[in-house]
Amino acid sequence: MKGKQIFFTAIHKAELLDTEIREINGDEVLCEMEYTVVSGGTERACIMGMPNTSRVFPQSLGYCGVGRVIKLGESVKTLNIGDRVLVYHGCHAKYNIRTIDEITKVENDSVSSLDASFVIIASMGLGGVRKLEIELGESAMVMGLGLLGMFAVQFARLNGANPVIAADPNEERRALALTLGADYALDPTKPDFVETIKRITKGRGVNASVEVTGASVAMKQALECASWMGRISLLGCTRVSDCAVDYYQQVHRPGVRLIGAHNFVRPKVESYPHHWTHHDDCRAILDMIESGRVKVEPIVSRVVSPNEAPEIFNQLCDDPKFPIGTVFDWRNIK
Repeated sequence: MKGKQIFFTAIHKAELLDTEIREINGDEVLCEMEYTVVSGGTERACIMGMPNTSRVFPQSLGYCGVGRVIKLGESVKTLNIGDRVLVYHGCHAKYNIRTIDEITKVENDSVSSLDASFVIIASMGLGGVRKLEIELGESAMVMGLGLLGMFAVQFARLNGANPVIAADPNEERRALALTLGADYALDPTKPDFVETIKRITKGRGVNASVEVTGASVAMKQALECASWMGRISLLGCTRVSDCAVDYYQQVHRPGVRLIGAHNFVRPKVESYPHHWTHHDDCRAILDMIESGRVKVEPIVSRVVSPNEAPEIFNQLCDDPKFPIGTVFDWRNIK
């Protein structure tokens, strides 16, 4: 069977290429995709060959998507042909083959496939917020308002954080964060940023921060804004470390906790408080979308054909205002 798949074939170059779909193994599922979401930060880092990426080409990303099951391995008993599923760490492709442990059934019929296509990346934002163990009434800040940050803002508010502060240099993203539940949305490039945070928190600093940018300057600011015994969840992948941190004054002496929140650092089988499995988080988010507690539609910037992949990824490489909610629609690709 033939398929189509987006590959990064060289630095700053993406192509939609023909592929041959192999036979599946006993524990695998073949899915025909409906939508895949561009994860701007990770995919830009990979196509640009930045540090902490593989730097091997060709490569194919697209770890967040939704599709329909069209073939099951002989040992897969929990799904049926036609089931709608989330495809974890698949590719931007017409067809994805994943093992059953990388597939989550969408049981919420009222949740659209477009909304469901964002759930995997939303689960990463939720994982970063969970690890902060936010108490009702504590202050929270989200540094960086890409996709993960926009969902982290919503989850921090749902966790009872007050106030919820969003920070990003992009004015449009700050405005969107306010509609999604942030109480304040600030530009971290302003010289009075830290002073403003201290004023908002009545001099105490931020109890719980999610650092999503991976930029060392943002990490330094998060430390400067942290409260006594505050916590910072490191959700963004660091590419360059170029800012010195005074660990005694900013971490050791005030008792600040730095919490690694990479998505792979999760329980694999059973959830426990503040550490849920990937599947449990995805199911919880689907339920919250269904109930209206989590919003996806305002985050969707555009839905495009995979045929536009070269232009879309050129823009991702070159335009700092790349629309965060960019989705590939695979339904009419032959």
